[in-house]
Amino acid sequence: MIFTRSVSLTNFAVASSALCFQVFVLYPWHQQLDDSFEELKKEHRQLLQKINNMPLPSSEKSAATAANPRP
Repeated sequence: MIFTRSVSLTNFAVASSALCFQVFVLYPWHQQLDDSFEELKKEHRQLLQKINNMPLPSSEKSAATAANPRP
């Protein structure tokens, strides 16, 4: 009886500690990572937008049109 009771209390303590760790450490860290990832995606979109709007130098334009002539 005493052994069973001590195992049950130990199990409860370990489970409670694990839950507290998840709630108070991992979840805020996950939120921080998610916010950082969203910021990175926004910067990446802006960079792609800048790259797509950049004009090609004349040497690259002639090479690009020679490689892909329009009908």
